[in-house]
Amino acid sequence: MQPSISNITPINGIQIYYEIYGTGSTLILLHGGGSTIQSSFERIIPILAKSHQIIAIESQAHGRTSDRNSPSSFTQDAEDVAQLMDHLKIKKADILGFSNGATTALQLAIQHPEKVNKLVLGSPLAKRNGVAVGFWEFMKNASLENMPSQLKEAFLKVNPSEEGLKIMHDRDAARMVNFKDISDHDLQSIQAPTLIILAEQDVILPKHGKDLEKLIPNCQLAIVQGVHGEYYGEITTVGPDFKEEDLPVPLIERFLN
Repeated sequence: MQPSISNITPINGIQIYYEIYGTGSTLILLHGGGSTIQSSFERIIPILAKSHQIIAIESQAHGRTSDRNSPSSFTQDAEDVAQLMDHLKIKKADILGFSNGATTALQLAIQHPEKVNKLVLGSPLAKRNGVAVGFWEFMKNASLENMPSQLKEAFLKVNPSEEGLKIMHDRDAARMVNFKDISDHDLQSIQAPTLIILAEQDVILPKHGKDLEKLIPNCQLAIVQGVHGEYYGEITTVGPDFKEEDLPVPLIERFLN
């Protein structure tokens, strides 16, 4: 599916790339780490765009969005989204995030509650104990060579820069190594009704999802089949037997509507 609009605009010292699809209530999509709009959402956008105006955004150093000469952070990414919303004259929207994008969505709801209607959070991380201990050791030793080939190919398809790919990888790895817990106080301050989606074989531990369900005031948790991101049709999870009808879109639509 081709976007009706694809554009780059200056926000907070970088050039942010975004795409717009469909019509209806506004739903902003925030991709995962190391990803592009297409690698996270290419398979689910055509379905969601039947009933929503989709605005999909690429964050700092990812895909077609430029880098700034400073480390990336979830709070900065959230601020970038807020200012892009102002630029597009969107007062309030539903936000759907995946993985790192879900953590950015949490920060947006904390920093700018007035801008967030409802949150759909696919595999959000809010505490360091939300993943297995080995995850942090893996991130300390992260290298571009070990990045999934599908994600590298997706980046280079839209931005044929090996240097840009390395910058993006290193920014994401450093952000995870330096990740600090979102406080209980901040999580409890979230006003937006929230749906958390985890996969049965997720990177995020089920206990973390249950803890967030208790901390965020108006929150529900759904655990679905598959692996991290499979519920959105994320590129590293798609096999030859992939079927659109297996995506939990009815669950998402029931929540949003």
